[in-house]
Amino acid sequence: MKTRQQKLEAFGRLLDIMDELREKCPWDNAQTNESLRANTIEETYELAEAIINNSDPEIKKELGDLLLHVVFYAKIGEEKQAFDIADVCNAICDKLIFRHPHVFGDADADSAGMVEKSWEQIKLKEKDGNGTVLAGVPTSLPSLVKAYRIQDKARNSGFDWNKRHDVWDKVKEEIAELETEIEHLDAEKTEAEFGDVLFSIINAARLYKVNPDNALERTNQKFINRFNYMEQKVKEQGRSLKEMTLGEMEAIWQEAKQLLL
Repeated sequence: MKTRQQKLEAFGRLLDIMDELREKCPWDNAQTNESLRANTIEETYELAEAIINNSDPEIKKELGDLLLHVVFYAKIGEEKQAFDIADVCNAICDKLIFRHPHVFGDADADSAGMVEKSWEQIKLKEKDGNGTVLAGVPTSLPSLVKAYRIQDKARNSGFDWNKRHDVWDKVKEEIAELETEIEHLDAEKTEAEFGDVLFSIINAARLYKVNPDNALERTNQKFINRFNYMEQKVKEQGRSLKEMTLGEMEAIWQEAKQLLL
């Protein structure tokens, strides 16, 4: 591992390169906060994929790409005389110290759960008491992730099930209400009830300490791998999926399940 001095030198090298690119590269010079935004989102998802794949080399690479964006935004802020990378670092340092009184102050927190509950109260203080518990959930988050964060923040305020297995009664209740609306052929109410079912399933995942977004992405990848296997096997037979019966596809699917766990 690198020494602290080596780490500081590496970060300084990145800042120097950013300065030079901003001055001498036409593309880098033309970028704005708005033009970088979509790329930043893409880089964040690529990092998330590397984490799901548990690939340290890819995680390192994607962290570098994301760090570049942080430095880029800070450079733009410096040019606007709004802030620079030192301000960015100092702001997060101040926030970390303020939100960890059990480390940097006299407060006590003996578990991760106690820390999380303390954070919610601290965040409200940061808003001078005028904020709400759910105000910190970004509106632009993907719906599945947003639902998880909403429920998690509500939990930290004490709004949660006393016993986690009780959540399954709620899941069953929501499924029953969905089935009723499906029978009534009411499209709008059916969509609403589907949302309630999904929200309750996400809640169940949270209660059992499963991140639903990670879980769903693993299933996505599993399905892709098995479907690709099935498609390739069918091609080897000189046929297409559209020519196969469901029974024939199911047989290959089961084969894929055995081979691609």
